[in-house]
Amino acid sequence: MHKKLTIGSVAKLAGVNVETIRYYQRLGLLGEPAKPMGGYRRYPAEMVKTMRFIKRAQALGFTLEEVAGLLHLEEACACAETRTLAAQKVCLIDRKLADLTAMREALASLVQQCDGGEPAKGCPIIHVLSQD
Repeated sequence: MHKKLTIGSVAKLAGVNVETIRYYQRLGLLGEPAKPMGGYRRYPAEMVKTMRFIKRAQALGFTLEEVAGLLHLEEACACAETRTLAAQKVCLIDRKLADLTAMREALASLVQQCDGGEPAKGCPIIHVLSQD
């Protein structure tokens, strides 16, 4: 017989809030067991693993919609498709890193201009941001 847990136990073991579980249920990421007459829903222990999977996937940059796709791929044992999605995510992260690096370099240059500028001429950062 498989161990059944309360929603509070699942939340605690997965390191999330009960409302997070309910939200994921509304989105269709998690199933909701039937409620027995006069009792409480009991959740399979496997749900803790699923919750951890969702949170880890999110930490790697996957959206909840993408997580739903990954969960379906896991059920289908579709490793090649999962790899493709992960590779696409790596490319997206690389583009974001390049954008962030360019932003950092631009801001660092503006900060240097401030450090060497004359206060009477105004702030170089404000001047650059105000240009057409």
